[in-house]
Amino acid sequence: MRIVSLVPSLTEYLFDLGLDAEVIGITKFCIHPEKWFRTKERVGGTKTANLDKILKLKPDLIVANKEENTKEDILFLQEHFEVILTDINNQEDLIPELKKLAIAVNKEEAAKKVVAEITASLNEISPLAEPKKTVYLIWNDPIMAVGKQTFIHSMLELVNLRNGVHEVVSDPRYPSLTSSDLQKINPELLILSSEPYPFKEKHLLHFRKLLPTTQVVIADGEMFSWYGSRLKYFNAHWRALKSTL
Repeated sequence: MRIVSLVPSLTEYLFDLGLDAEVIGITKFCIHPEKWFRTKERVGGTKTANLDKILKLKPDLIVANKEENTKEDILFLQEHFEVILTDINNQEDLIPELKKLAIAVNKEEAAKKVVAEITASLNEISPLAEPKKTVYLIWNDPIMAVGKQTFIHSMLELVNLRNGVHEVVSDPRYPSLTSSDLQKINPELLILSSEPYPFKEKHLLHFRKLLPTTQVVIADGEMFSWYGSRLKYFNAHWRALKSTL
């Protein structure tokens, strides 16, 4: 089987399922595992797939995601290849979608171990004793946050961080905010994600000045948004973050 993966978090999952030579193409954002990032053929970005290169690779299966890849690319690729289209928006979607992918790549048995590790890690999470009103930012210019219909929101809920963004906006996915919106929400906690926007120390200083009573932190975006094997490490990351809150 020849596989092209257009989903970074699921590329890592394919590796953990024991695949290697079968995966012939990945995106430039598929940074895990590092070995694959260095050696596998890159086929553009998640939303800028190099369709000509994919056509030349002639894969048997393409791993895609409803949110991460564009509708136009998915429709085009479906005309030429078998595409397994994942759709993971919350904890309820997670395990069924991972199992579905494992079946598609003939790794159903190997998936049992990986899924068990993910499940164990998530089950061991110790959430905050009291909910904390939180805004989670993914972009800076314009300011963009996560809404309630996102996987990141489900991870916030898992640890008792209450998403406060809908006090001022109705977009359920990735609403844009103004500085005034943030001040109106006045969250107890503002999380600056390390990806897709690379928030740095200067952004911490800016938002701390804007929101003087809010705790502002930078968190590893992979831990909150990568819904594959990386979730095995979420609990350790959460324990470290929780100790600072």
